[in-house]
Amino acid sequence: MAVEPDSAGVRFPPPFVYLGALLLGLAVERFVTLRSFGIDWRLLAATGALLFAAGAAIMLAAAGLFRRLGTNVPPSQPTTLIATTGPFRWTRNPMYLGMALVYAGLAIGFDGPIAFALLPLVLIAIQTQLIAREERYLEAKFGDDYRRYKAEVRRWL
Repeated sequence: MAVEPDSAGVRFPPPFVYLGALLLGLAVERFVTLRSFGIDWRLLAATGALLFAAGAAIMLAAAGLFRRLGTNVPPSQPTTLIATTGPFRWTRNPMYLGMALVYAGLAIGFDGPIAFALLPLVLIAIQTQLIAREERYLEAKFGDDYRRYKAEVRRWL
């Protein structure tokens, strides 16, 4: 992934962070005896599908808004404006929130308690390594406008 000089400097695509941890958790479950949430598969499938659909909808709405506003989705590319409408009214990071919901939906749907247990670690990595970098970039680029937005809208929910 090429990183533009005018960007948050994120070198690794964020979806791969989620995907890597999910696949690692699901792979470990093939070798560890803790292999089930102990819940009826229909409830797991329904819960997983609901979380997956909610996460996908949030991600698509946020990415679509970025495209309509003419700014870049990948954090390795320049940001041209601060999005404050759509899902950005409620969370500063709807794409990361959406990815977390998709991850949770897949972990639950595949009956993967170990994969699900890795999600907090993924979120810590996302927050400390990606979001923190993006927020420093946005503050440097947009100054008080971004600081006001940051004061008014929560990071996650």
